[in-house]
Amino acid sequence: MKLKRVVVTGLGALTPLGNTINDFWNGLINGVSSADSITHFDTSKFKTQFACELKNYDAKAHFDRKEARKYDPYAQYGLVASEEAIKDSGINLETIDLDRAGVIWASGIGGLATFIHEVVSFARGDGTPRFNPFFIPKMIADIAAGHISIKYGFRGPNFATVSACASSANAIIDSYNYIRLGKANIFISGGSEAAINEAGIGGFNAMHAISTRNDDPKTGSRPFDKDRDGFVLGEGGGAIILEELEHALKRGAKIYAEVAGCGLSADAYHMTSPHPDGLGAKISMKFALEDAEMKPQDIDHINTHGTSTPLGDISEPKAIVDLFGEHAYKININSTKSMTGHLLGAAGAVEAIASVFSLKNGIIPPTINHFTDDPEIDNKLNFTYHKAVKNNISTALSNTFGFGGHNATIIFKKFIE
Repeated sequence: MKLKRVVVTGLGALTPLGNTINDFWNGLINGVSSADSITHFDTSKFKTQFACELKNYDAKAHFDRKEARKYDPYAQYGLVASEEAIKDSGINLETIDLDRAGVIWASGIGGLATFIHEVVSFARGDGTPRFNPFFIPKMIADIAAGHISIKYGFRGPNFATVSACASSANAIIDSYNYIRLGKANIFISGGSEAAINEAGIGGFNAMHAISTRNDDPKTGSRPFDKDRDGFVLGEGGGAIILEELEHALKRGAKIYAEVAGCGLSADAYHMTSPHPDGLGAKISMKFALEDAEMKPQDIDHINTHGTSTPLGDISEPKAIVDLFGEHAYKININSTKSMTGHLLGAAGAVEAIASVFSLKNGIIPPTINHFTDDPEIDNKLNFTYHKAVKNNISTALSNTFGFGGHNATIIFKKFIE
């Protein structure tokens, strides 16, 4: 069968850099660090006391008090980002076929804040189970997808993808595949996460996964820098409207970019560490190129997973050089996590949005906080350090990897009718 073409027609973002897509993008191209001291809880006894929190987010601006109590913060973030994407897309809900409109929404963890609150309340009580009736529905990782579909009446495929930090990239890839196979016309896809709390910070501290640079939080996220000491935890959500091309053209939609191809793989190596040679990353990118019917030299830009972890920041550049050869040194490579922090299950969606904006605007956001080259990393690669650069690119590849060895790659290209 002939596969359908899939395009991006709407975007929404609620991020530590800004609460709209435009504010998010402006923060990226201006090289702004969103890291600061944690305000959500008392961190005085924690090894890490900073993160990339949302700024000026007020649930009351989006939900009435009764409604907000039904949603864990991660679901709130998903609903807010999705609302912006729907408005941005110009979709008329009264004229589209809602049976062929779906929602695939991701979260790596789900309602962690709700789980903490309910369990702590029980532990502090007299042993009598007085759990909130919304405890389970608020906590489960699929409920954001359910709430989004209920809000817009989308009756097509509706589920959540969970693959740790690759979760929302997986959601976008699944949505893309449903559309190109003719199973649906349109999807709201992406992911959200709300893990900046006692369990999130404490758990990642126990793993030695996050930075402890409390004396200088703004530079805590240092992808590819010799002195990096872990990622900086972020929160928020990113939403993308994916649409079958003819469906989008028929309704006169603006088109940001086209999804060219996607790749998925597993490291099959370790629970939390990447393959040292980036084998899984290489396979994922290779599969994406094959799916897009592209050659390595067709790629202009790579938004790396680039978390600022000791091992991950070595393995991914190895995979890039191994797969792309000499062309690797001509590619504008960056890590937007240097500014946003790591949004875990929402990272893939937020970074896909950044990649789409890079295509649309011809600007590559920088990798900030680079001070010292790491001799274990090929520093001939163009990591776009310090400042954004103008480059009229035609293709952008976005990598997202997760604990468990999950790898996801999405290639976007400029839309040509």
